[in-house]
Amino acid sequence: MKQAPEPFKIATPDAVLLDLRRRLDDTRWTTDTADDWREGMNPTYLRELVGYWRNGYDWRAQEAKLNAFHHFHAKVDDTRLHFVHEHGKGPAPLPLLLTHGYPDSFYRFSKLIPLLTDPANNGGDPADSFDVVVPSLPGYGYSEARPDHGGVFGFGDLLHTLMKDVLGYERFGAHGGDWGSTVTEHLARSHARSVVGIHLTDIPFWHSMRRPDDLSHAERAFLQKIDDFQKGGGAYAMLQGTRPRTPTPALNDSPAGLAAWIVEKFQQWSDCGDDIETSFTKDELLTNVMIYWTTGTIGTSFQPYRDVMHVDPIRIVKEVAKGMIGSSNTPAGFALFPKDITPPPREWGERFYNIQRWSEMPRGGHFAALEQPELLVNEIREFFRPLRTRDE
Repeated sequence: MKQAPEPFKIATPDAVLLDLRRRLDDTRWTTDTADDWREGMNPTYLRELVGYWRNGYDWRAQEAKLNAFHHFHAKVDDTRLHFVHEHGKGPAPLPLLLTHGYPDSFYRFSKLIPLLTDPANNGGDPADSFDVVVPSLPGYGYSEARPDHGGVFGFGDLLHTLMKDVLGYERFGAHGGDWGSTVTEHLARSHARSVVGIHLTDIPFWHSMRRPDDLSHAERAFLQKIDDFQKGGGAYAMLQGTRPRTPTPALNDSPAGLAAWIVEKFQQWSDCGDDIETSFTKDELLTNVMIYWTTGTIGTSFQPYRDVMHVDPIRIVKEVAKGMIGSSNTPAGFALFPKDITPPPREWGERFYNIQRWSEMPRGGHFAALEQPELLVNEIREFFRPLRTRDE
Protein backbone atom coordinates (compact mmCIF):
# COMPACT_ATOMS: atom_id res chain seq x y z
CA MET A 1 0.00 0.00 0.00
CA LYS A 2 1.27 3.47 -0.82
CA GLN A 3 0.14 7.02 -0.27
CA ALA A 4 1.12 10.45 -1.50
CA PRO A 5 4.00 11.96 0.50
CA GLU A 6 3.01 14.30 3.29
CA PRO A 7 5.26 17.18 4.38
CA PHE A 8 6.94 16.50 7.70
CA LYS A 9 8.74 18.68 10.22
CA ILE A 10 10.96 17.51 13.03
CA ALA A 11 9.24 18.84 16.14
CA THR A 12 10.57 17.33 19.36
CA PRO A 13 8.21 17.86 22.31
CA ASP A 14 9.55 20.10 25.08
CA ALA A 15 8.91 17.29 27.55
CA VAL A 16 11.45 15.09 25.76
CA LEU A 17 14.13 17.76 26.07
CA LEU A 18 13.31 18.45 29.72
CA ASP A 19 13.58 14.73 30.46
CA LEU A 20 16.90 14.59 28.62
CA ARG A 21 18.26 17.47 30.68
CA ARG A 22 17.30 15.69 33.89
CA ARG A 23 18.93 12.45 32.77
CA LEU A 24 22.14 14.25 31.79
CA ASP A 25 22.21 15.95 35.19
CA ASP A 26 21.72 12.61 36.93
CA THR A 27 24.33 10.67 34.96
CA ARG A 28 25.93 8.09 37.26
CA TRP A 29 29.57 8.19 36.27
CA THR A 30 32.03 5.35 36.69
CA THR A 31 35.37 5.81 38.42
CA ASP A 32 37.26 5.28 35.14
CA THR A 33 39.21 8.45 34.30
CA ALA A 34 41.28 7.11 31.39
CA ASP A 35 41.92 9.52 28.52
CA ASP A 36 42.27 7.15 25.59
CA TRP A 37 40.18 5.02 23.20
CA ARG A 38 42.01 1.72 23.62
CA GLU A 39 39.15 -0.12 25.32
CA GLY A 40 36.21 1.65 23.72
CA MET A 41 34.74 5.02 24.55
CA ASN A 42 37.21 7.50 26.03
CA PRO A 43 35.81 8.19 29.55
CA THR A 44 37.35 11.65 29.77
CA TYR A 45 36.00 12.69 26.38
CA LEU A 46 32.57 11.29 27.25
CA ARG A 47 32.41 13.54 30.32
CA GLU A 48 33.42 16.50 28.17
CA LEU A 49 30.85 15.65 25.52
CA VAL A 50 28.03 15.18 28.03
CA GLY A 51 28.97 18.45 29.69
CA TYR A 52 28.65 20.23 26.36
CA TRP A 53 25.42 18.39 25.65
CA ARG A 54 23.99 19.70 28.91
CA ASN A 55 25.34 23.25 28.85
CA GLY A 56 26.29 24.22 25.29
CA TYR A 57 24.49 22.11 22.71
CA ASP A 58 21.33 23.61 21.19
CA TRP A 59 19.04 20.95 19.73
CA ARG A 60 16.45 23.52 18.68
CA ALA A 61 19.06 25.25 16.52
CA GLN A 62 20.11 21.92 14.99
CA GLU A 63 16.48 20.93 14.52
CA ALA A 64 15.91 24.16 12.59
CA LYS A 65 18.90 23.40 10.35
CA LEU A 66 17.56 19.93 9.63
CA ASN A 67 14.13 21.36 8.88
CA ALA A 68 15.67 23.58 6.20
CA PHE A 69 15.51 20.43 4.06
CA HIS A 70 12.19 19.26 2.64
CA HIS A 71 11.09 16.30 4.77
CA PHE A 72 8.25 13.92 3.99
CA HIS A 73 6.43 10.89 5.33
CA ALA A 74 4.78 8.35 3.07
CA LYS A 75 3.14 5.00 3.66
CA VAL A 76 5.03 2.56 1.45
CA ASP A 77 4.01 -1.10 1.51
CA ASP A 78 2.42 -0.58 4.94
CA THR A 79 5.56 1.08 6.35
CA ARG A 80 5.62 4.75 7.26
CA LEU A 81 8.86 6.04 5.73
CA HIS A 82 10.60 9.32 6.40
CA PHE A 83 12.73 10.86 3.67
CA VAL A 84 14.30 14.11 2.56
CA HIS A 85 13.54 15.09 -1.05
CA GLU A 86 15.49 17.97 -2.59
CA HIS A 87 15.18 18.91 -6.26
CA GLY A 88 18.29 19.67 -8.26
CA LYS A 89 19.15 23.03 -9.77
CA GLY A 90 20.34 22.25 -13.26
CA PRO A 91 19.15 21.47 -16.79
CA ALA A 92 18.38 17.77 -16.22
CA PRO A 93 18.87 16.58 -12.63
CA LEU A 94 19.43 12.84 -12.24
CA PRO A 95 17.40 11.27 -9.42
CA LEU A 96 19.76 9.89 -6.78
CA LEU A 97 18.90 7.78 -3.74
CA LEU A 98 21.30 8.09 -0.78
CA THR A 99 21.10 5.36 1.87
CA HIS A 100 22.77 5.51 5.27
CA GLY A 101 23.82 2.77 7.68
CA TYR A 102 24.58 2.25 11.37
CA PRO A 103 25.15 3.96 13.76
CA ASP A 104 24.41 7.04 11.70
CA SER A 105 21.18 8.31 10.15
CA PHE A 106 19.91 10.40 7.26
CA TYR A 107 22.06 13.12 8.86
CA ARG A 108 25.09 11.40 7.31
CA PHE A 109 24.23 13.18 4.04
CA SER A 110 23.41 16.64 5.39
CA LYS A 111 26.60 18.16 3.93
CA LEU A 112 26.31 16.22 0.69
CA ILE A 113 22.76 17.24 -0.23
CA PRO A 114 23.47 20.89 -1.21
CA LEU A 115 26.62 19.88 -3.09
CA LEU A 116 24.67 17.38 -5.16
CA THR A 117 21.54 19.41 -5.79
CA ASP A 118 23.19 22.75 -6.53
CA PRO A 119 26.65 22.13 -8.02
CA ALA A 120 26.83 25.54 -9.70
CA ASN A 121 26.69 27.21 -6.30
CA ASN A 122 29.27 24.81 -4.89
CA GLY A 123 32.12 24.90 -7.37
CA GLY A 124 30.64 22.47 -9.89
CA ASP A 125 28.86 22.19 -13.21
CA PRO A 126 25.03 22.57 -13.18
CA ALA A 127 24.90 19.65 -15.62
CA ASP A 128 25.95 17.46 -12.66
CA SER A 129 22.87 18.29 -10.56
CA PHE A 130 20.79 15.59 -8.87
CA ASP A 131 17.32 15.25 -7.45
CA VAL A 132 18.29 13.82 -4.06
CA VAL A 133 16.20 11.45 -1.96
CA VAL A 134 17.51 10.51 1.49
CA PRO A 135 15.35 8.06 3.45
CA SER A 136 15.68 7.05 7.06
CA LEU A 137 15.99 3.28 6.98
CA PRO A 138 13.07 1.43 8.60
CA GLY A 139 13.48 1.52 12.37
CA TYR A 140 15.89 4.45 12.23
CA GLY A 141 14.96 7.96 13.31
CA TYR A 142 11.65 9.05 11.84
CA SER A 143 10.86 5.88 9.85
CA GLU A 144 8.65 3.12 11.19
CA ALA A 145 10.29 -0.22 11.93
CA ARG A 146 9.69 -3.01 9.43
CA PRO A 147 10.39 -6.35 11.14
CA ASP A 148 8.63 -8.48 8.52
CA HIS A 149 8.67 -8.57 4.69
CA GLY A 150 12.19 -10.07 4.64
CA GLY A 151 13.67 -7.52 7.03
CA VAL A 152 16.82 -5.90 5.69
CA PHE A 153 16.63 -8.19 2.66
CA GLY A 154 13.45 -6.34 1.65
CA PHE A 155 14.66 -2.78 2.25
CA GLY A 156 15.82 -2.48 -1.37
CA ASP A 157 12.38 -3.44 -2.67
CA LEU A 158 10.81 -0.91 -0.33
CA LEU A 159 13.04 1.94 -1.52
CA HIS A 160 12.48 0.96 -5.14
CA THR A 161 8.75 1.36 -4.52
CA LEU A 162 9.41 4.75 -2.93
CA MET A 163 11.45 5.98 -5.88
CA LYS A 164 9.34 4.54 -8.69
CA ASP A 165 5.75 4.36 -7.49
CA VAL A 166 5.61 7.13 -4.89
CA LEU A 167 7.99 9.70 -6.39
CA GLY A 168 7.57 8.69 -10.04
CA TYR A 169 11.23 8.17 -10.98
CA GLU A 170 11.48 5.51 -13.68
CA ARG A 171 15.29 5.57 -13.65
CA PHE A 172 17.61 6.68 -10.88
CA GLY A 173 21.06 6.25 -9.39
CA ALA A 174 21.85 4.99 -5.90
CA HIS A 175 24.65 5.52 -3.41
CA GLY A 176 25.23 4.03 0.02
CA GLY A 177 27.60 2.93 2.73
CA ASP A 178 27.44 0.43 5.60
CA TRP A 179 23.91 -1.05 5.55
CA GLY A 180 23.30 1.47 2.80
CA SER A 181 25.73 -0.42 0.57
CA THR A 182 23.78 -3.63 1.16
CA VAL A 183 20.48 -1.95 0.32
CA THR A 184 22.02 -0.28 -2.74
CA GLU A 185 23.39 -3.59 -3.99
CA HIS A 186 19.98 -5.18 -3.51
CA LEU A 187 18.47 -2.43 -5.64
CA ALA A 188 20.98 -3.12 -8.42
CA ARG A 189 20.42 -6.83 -8.58
CA SER A 190 16.64 -6.92 -8.07
CA HIS A 191 15.65 -3.75 -9.95
CA ALA A 192 18.40 -3.35 -12.54
CA ARG A 193 16.03 -1.85 -15.11
CA SER A 194 15.37 1.07 -12.78
CA VAL A 195 18.91 1.69 -11.58
CA VAL A 196 21.33 3.47 -13.93
CA GLY A 197 24.27 2.78 -11.63
CA ILE A 198 25.31 2.28 -8.03
CA HIS A 199 28.05 4.02 -6.09
CA LEU A 200 29.38 2.56 -2.84
CA THR A 201 31.96 3.34 -0.17
CA ASP A 202 32.41 -0.30 0.89
CA ILE A 203 31.62 -3.86 -0.10
CA PRO A 204 28.96 -5.40 2.15
CA PHE A 205 30.63 -7.55 4.78
CA TRP A 206 28.37 -10.53 4.20
CA HIS A 207 30.20 -11.28 0.95
CA SER A 208 33.09 -12.43 3.15
CA MET A 209 30.93 -15.23 4.56
CA ARG A 210 31.43 -17.20 1.32
CA ARG A 211 35.13 -17.39 0.50
CA PRO A 212 36.24 -18.83 -2.87
CA ASP A 213 39.32 -21.01 -3.26
CA ASP A 214 41.15 -18.80 -5.77
CA LEU A 215 41.86 -15.84 -3.51
CA SER A 216 44.66 -13.44 -4.40
CA HIS A 217 47.26 -12.39 -1.84
CA ALA A 218 45.49 -9.03 -1.45
CA GLU A 219 42.14 -10.74 -0.94
CA ARG A 220 43.56 -13.07 1.70
CA ALA A 221 45.05 -10.11 3.55
CA PHE A 222 41.74 -8.26 3.32
CA LEU A 223 39.75 -11.18 4.69
CA GLN A 224 42.25 -11.59 7.50
CA LYS A 225 41.66 -7.95 8.43
CA ILE A 226 37.92 -8.68 8.56
CA ASP A 227 38.58 -11.60 10.90
CA ASP A 228 40.82 -9.42 13.06
CA PHE A 229 38.17 -6.71 13.21
CA GLN A 230 35.49 -9.19 14.24
CA LYS A 231 37.67 -10.39 17.11
CA GLY A 232 38.87 -6.95 18.23
CA GLY A 233 36.01 -4.62 17.38
CA GLY A 234 33.01 -6.60 16.20
CA ALA A 235 31.45 -7.62 19.52
CA TYR A 236 28.81 -4.90 19.15
CA ALA A 237 27.55 -6.51 15.94
CA MET A 238 27.32 -9.96 17.50
CA LEU A 239 25.44 -8.57 20.49
CA GLN A 240 23.07 -6.51 18.36
CA GLY A 241 22.45 -9.49 16.12
CA THR A 242 22.05 -12.24 18.70
CA ARG A 243 20.89 -10.48 21.90
CA PRO A 244 19.43 -7.13 20.78
CA ARG A 245 16.98 -7.02 23.69
CA THR A 246 19.79 -6.95 26.25
CA PRO A 247 21.54 -3.63 25.45
CA THR A 248 18.38 -1.85 24.24
CA PRO A 249 16.87 -0.91 27.65
CA ALA A 250 20.16 0.51 28.93
CA LEU A 251 20.86 2.53 25.79
CA ASN A 252 17.28 3.74 25.55
CA ASP A 253 17.37 4.85 29.21
CA SER A 254 20.77 6.54 29.48
CA PRO A 255 21.75 9.37 27.13
CA ALA A 256 25.39 9.13 28.26
CA GLY A 257 25.34 5.40 27.55
CA LEU A 258 23.78 5.94 24.13
CA ALA A 259 26.40 8.57 23.27
CA ALA A 260 29.20 6.21 24.33
CA TRP A 261 27.76 3.36 22.24
CA ILE A 262 27.48 5.50 19.10
CA VAL A 263 30.30 8.05 19.32
CA GLU A 264 32.98 5.42 19.89
CA LYS A 265 32.27 4.11 16.40
CA PHE A 266 32.71 7.58 14.90
CA GLN A 267 36.17 7.76 16.48
CA GLN A 268 37.21 4.20 15.63
CA TRP A 269 36.04 4.32 12.02
CA SER A 270 37.18 7.81 11.01
CA ASP A 271 40.45 9.41 9.96
CA CYS A 272 40.92 11.30 13.21
CA GLY A 273 43.56 9.43 15.20
CA ASP A 274 42.94 10.10 18.89
CA ASP A 275 41.29 13.49 18.30
CA ILE A 276 37.76 12.83 17.12
CA GLU A 277 37.09 16.52 16.63
CA THR A 278 39.50 16.71 13.72
CA SER A 279 36.77 14.81 11.84
CA PHE A 280 33.51 15.77 13.54
CA THR A 281 32.37 18.62 15.76
CA LYS A 282 30.56 18.02 19.02
CA ASP A 283 27.42 19.43 17.41
CA GLU A 284 27.63 16.89 14.58
CA LEU A 285 28.22 13.97 16.93
CA LEU A 286 25.39 14.96 19.23
CA THR A 287 22.91 15.74 16.45
CA ASN A 288 23.29 12.19 15.18
CA VAL A 289 22.88 10.83 18.73
CA MET A 290 19.84 13.06 19.26
CA ILE A 291 18.06 11.55 16.26
CA TYR A 292 18.29 8.19 18.02
CA TRP A 293 17.49 9.58 21.48
CA THR A 294 14.47 11.73 20.63
CA THR A 295 12.86 8.93 18.59
CA GLY A 296 13.81 6.05 20.90
CA THR A 297 14.99 3.98 17.94
CA ILE A 298 18.30 2.52 19.08
CA GLY A 299 16.67 -0.89 19.58
CA THR A 300 14.92 -0.98 16.21
CA SER A 301 18.15 0.14 14.51
CA PHE A 302 19.61 -3.25 15.47
CA GLN A 303 17.19 -5.07 13.16
CA PRO A 304 19.54 -5.52 10.16
CA TYR A 305 22.08 -7.25 12.41
CA ARG A 306 19.42 -9.59 13.73
CA ASP A 307 18.16 -10.31 10.21
CA VAL A 308 21.62 -11.35 9.03
CA MET A 309 22.41 -13.39 12.15
CA HIS A 310 19.13 -15.32 11.91
CA VAL A 311 18.97 -15.73 8.14
CA ASP A 312 17.67 -19.12 7.03
CA PRO A 313 19.38 -21.26 4.35
CA ILE A 314 16.58 -20.74 1.82
CA ARG A 315 17.00 -16.97 2.09
CA ILE A 316 20.77 -17.32 1.53
CA VAL A 317 20.20 -19.34 -1.65
CA LYS A 318 17.74 -16.72 -2.92
CA GLU A 319 20.09 -13.84 -2.16
CA VAL A 320 23.05 -15.49 -3.88
CA ALA A 321 20.92 -16.27 -6.94
CA LYS A 322 19.70 -12.68 -7.15
CA GLY A 323 23.27 -11.44 -6.96
CA MET A 324 24.39 -13.72 -9.78
CA ILE A 325 21.56 -12.45 -11.97
CA GLY A 326 21.51 -8.75 -11.23
CA SER A 327 24.45 -7.00 -9.59
CA SER A 328 27.03 -7.75 -12.25
CA ASN A 329 24.96 -6.04 -14.94
CA THR A 330 24.63 -2.67 -13.23
CA PRO A 331 27.51 -0.17 -13.55
CA ALA A 332 29.19 0.27 -10.17
CA GLY A 333 31.57 2.84 -8.78
CA PHE A 334 33.54 2.80 -5.54
CA ALA A 335 35.17 5.47 -3.42
CA LEU A 336 37.27 3.69 -0.80
CA PHE A 337 38.43 5.73 2.18
CA PRO A 338 41.62 4.61 3.94
CA LYS A 339 40.36 4.71 7.53
CA ASP A 340 37.16 2.80 6.85
CA ILE A 341 36.80 -0.45 8.76
CA THR A 342 38.37 -2.77 6.16
CA PRO A 343 38.90 -1.22 2.68
CA PRO A 344 38.83 -4.03 0.08
CA PRO A 345 41.14 -4.67 -2.88
CA ARG A 346 39.67 -4.16 -6.33
CA GLU A 347 39.84 -7.84 -7.26
CA TRP A 348 37.44 -8.63 -4.41
CA GLY A 349 34.95 -6.10 -5.76
CA GLU A 350 35.23 -7.45 -9.28
CA ARG A 351 33.84 -10.78 -8.08
CA PHE A 352 30.47 -9.15 -7.41
CA TYR A 353 30.18 -5.92 -9.41
CA ASN A 354 30.49 -4.41 -12.87
CA ILE A 355 33.10 -1.88 -11.74
CA GLN A 356 33.33 1.22 -13.91
CA ARG A 357 35.17 3.44 -11.44
CA TRP A 358 37.41 2.50 -8.50
CA SER A 359 38.97 5.33 -6.49
CA GLU A 360 41.17 4.95 -3.42
CA MET A 361 40.81 8.20 -1.57
CA PRO A 362 43.66 10.09 0.17
CA ARG A 363 41.90 10.52 3.52
CA GLY A 364 38.63 9.88 5.32
CA GLY A 365 36.80 6.98 6.88
CA HIS A 366 33.51 5.16 7.24
CA PHE A 367 31.27 8.24 7.48
CA ALA A 368 32.81 9.90 4.44
CA ALA A 369 29.73 11.95 3.50
CA LEU A 370 29.97 13.74 6.83
CA GLU A 371 33.77 13.67 7.20
CA GLN A 372 34.96 14.35 3.63
CA PRO A 373 31.91 15.55 1.65
CA GLU A 374 33.89 17.39 -1.04
CA LEU A 375 35.96 14.32 -1.90
CA LEU A 376 32.91 12.10 -2.01
CA VAL A 377 30.73 14.43 -4.05
CA ASN A 378 33.41 14.70 -6.72
CA GLU A 379 33.49 10.90 -7.02
CA ILE A 380 29.71 10.69 -7.27
CA ARG A 381 29.62 13.38 -9.95
CA GLU A 382 32.39 11.72 -11.96
CA PHE A 383 30.84 8.27 -11.77
CA PHE A 384 27.31 9.22 -12.77
CA ARG A 385 28.28 11.73 -15.49
CA PRO A 386 28.51 9.17 -18.35
CA LEU A 387 25.45 7.28 -17.06
CA ARG A 388 23.00 10.17 -17.29
CA THR A 389 22.13 9.34 -20.89
CA ARG A 390 22.41 5.56 -20.60
CA ASP A 391 19.77 3.68 -22.54
CA GLU A 392 17.48 1.31 -20.67
